[in-house]
Amino acid sequence: MARKIGSRYTVHQVIGRGSAGTVWLGEGPDGPVAVKLLREDLATDQVLVGRFVQERAALTSLDHPRVVGVRDMVVDGADLALVMELVHGTDLRSRLEREGVLAPQAAASVIADVADGLAAAHAAGIVHRDVKPENVMLDLAAPPGPGGAPRAKLTDFGIARLVDAPRRTRATRIIGTPDYLAPEIIEGLEPRAAVDIYALATVLYELLAGFTPFGGGHTGAVLRRHVTESVPPVPGLPDGLWRIISECLAKAPAARLRAAELAERLREQLPGLAGLPPLAPAAASGEPVPPVEEVLTPGEAVYAEVDTGTGAHRRRRGPAVPLVPAPAPDSTRDTHTSLRRPSPQELAGYAAESRAQRAAPAAHRGGRKALLRRRRQLAVLVAVVLLLAGAVAAFAAFASGGHSHALRPPRAPLAAVGLPAGPSAPR
Repeated sequence: MARKIGSRYTVHQVIGRGSAGTVWLGEGPDGPVAVKLLREDLATDQVLVGRFVQERAALTSLDHPRVVGVRDMVVDGADLALVMELVHGTDLRSRLEREGVLAPQAAASVIADVADGLAAAHAAGIVHRDVKPENVMLDLAAPPGPGGAPRAKLTDFGIARLVDAPRRTRATRIIGTPDYLAPEIIEGLEPRAAVDIYALATVLYELLAGFTPFGGGHTGAVLRRHVTESVPPVPGLPDGLWRIISECLAKAPAARLRAAELAERLREQLPGLAGLPPLAPAAASGEPVPPVEEVLTPGEAVYAEVDTGTGAHRRRRGPAVPLVPAPAPDSTRDTHTSLRRPSPQELAGYAAESRAQRAAPAAHRGGRKALLRRRRQLAVLVAVVLLLAGAVAAFAAFASGGHSHALRPPRAPLAAVGLPAGPSAPR
């Protein structure tokens, strides 16, 4: 059923859904378009609508072949919509779930295209803030790139910034998708261009390995790893490509490559990657995969708060990030998840625990049982010591002729096991 959006556009059918709204196939004065209709609760937020209008000039002026162009922005009653270029293809997440990991050359080519788009956006002063496979469109109508890789375009510019309005979030909360969040966002710094580079390198890692480097388990654990852990290597990945990923996943924003440098470095690697097959996912190759469940610390548990849109908050425990193809939706990839920002002290305290969990996840999961087992062993040991002490006291009493005061257990053995000695018996 056709529906009018403003005075210039008509939408016909839904072609995609996201946490911020619904994408429709539409028609405008210049032909077919994609219309992203934002959620009704966003459209009724006057602060957000004002920001929406302010962003119009910047977003509509961003014109680059590797960016899904924003043609228009419509505010009409309860409708708040972005009118975008229609891309004949699919998003990168759907491609991953349908066909699995990409060959190294294809993955590098796709990410180089996205880096080109980011370079243009950053030059215009626009930070995407939510780079992830769902926001990368593969243009199947365009001639393929190196190794037959589809050409890529980055979409959803400005959505994260629009939704992150002062009335909707607080300074102590994080807006973004946990698997792709740069450490400086978690630590409370202002998002700059380097956060997009970090997220894009995370996407490249995922295209090659089948999972994100710091994903898996509870959302709080994902945030902790971004800040405290080094990126785990991808077995079998060529050294040159691995060095690029490592640089872009540096904890310090200044140490990361710029978007244009990333695109150039990746294209330098393309000839050497020709003909390499896709890397075997960790689950298939026998390598360890990210832990699927973890015992939460009290500090981590508070990071599961989620804004329900009504001012109330509920707690959520998301599933682990699965290997592709995913059997079910993954809540840790939700766009614009609202999370409590951990304090520096909390993050610092998790470093040692995080390393221990990575080194021995099975031992960590069994830690509670091991603790109970050690307590039972200690209790048995104390009981044995008490029995021996009683036997020694009885023997001493018998040997000395049965003096009453010798029946009292000696204090030294009790002190040796850390228990207080009882009061002296009356003489």
